[in-house]
Amino acid sequence: MKTDAKIKLDVQDELAWEPSIDETKIGVAVDEGVVTLSGEVDSHSKKIAAEKAAKRVSGVKAVAEDIVVKYPSSLDKSDTEIAKAAVDALEWHSSVPNDAVIVKVENGWVTLSGAVKWAYQKYSATNAIKDLVGVKGVSNSISIKQDVKPILVKDTIEEAFERSARIDAKGIMVSTDGNTVTLSGKVNSIKEKEEAEKAAFRAPGVLHVVNKLKVQYYPTYA
Repeated sequence: MKTDAKIKLDVQDELAWEPSIDETKIGVAVDEGVVTLSGEVDSHSKKIAAEKAAKRVSGVKAVAEDIVVKYPSSLDKSDTEIAKAAVDALEWHSSVPNDAVIVKVENGWVTLSGAVKWAYQKYSATNAIKDLVGVKGVSNSISIKQDVKPILVKDTIEEAFERSARIDAKGIMVSTDGNTVTLSGKVNSIKEKEEAEKAAFRAPGVLHVVNKLKVQYYPTYA
């Protein structure tokens, strides 16, 4: 049971524990379990690291991320240079099908589109480019298209939850409708909520996951 003040301290401690970022450059505000991060970092990967650190803290219901990425002038890249590096990275990544993803870059922000067969391929595309120099953010609009229908999807997902050391399966309910899986119930952190969604996406035939899991939040005022 945490107050907003306790959550703020825990987030600040988690940021300090993260070796890739300088926590002194990141501001933290908390309102009813919703964390807002602000400040400035010199790479997109550090921005993502800060967000992930906040999501690991129990009691955090959501993260509003206002961190600005500002590269040193020596590392600044043109949109053309970023686009070329992104295309090369996608071609080298074994999990991303060749010629399946279209890259667009505007003011350092990369937008991915196209179509792949599996969810892991979609998210592998983001992972392939998010740490490239000059990238300020990534929007993944890649669609998932396949004809495979779910087979015992509910049981497969629930078994995956039970195996995972990072997911408390007792509070999660799974329902299926065709290629869509809906998760409901309660979890202890945003990180656990995201891990449950990733596990659902790994099930064969799943094209969409509706994540209705709620992060438990018990404020105290003592």
